[in-house]
Amino acid sequence: MKNLTRSKLSRRNFLIAAGVGGAATAAAIAGRALTADEPKAAASNDKRRGKGYQDTAHVRSYYNTAKV
Repeated sequence: MKNLTRSKLSRRNFLIAAGVGGAATAAAIAGRALTADEPKAAASNDKRRGKGYQDTAHVRSYYNTAKV
């Protein structure tokens, strides 16, 4: 009878460990995927990057022609 109880506990521990391991693996992969794109964006030498919206004469003339 002791072996039956021990095997149930062993299976239970295995399933718990497998579930926790799977969740940890998924979190590690998701974390790596999110941080992999950041260095590429920071290394970009695009001169227009970071200026945001600018109200220029060209933009105002487009808005005036697009009015309905």
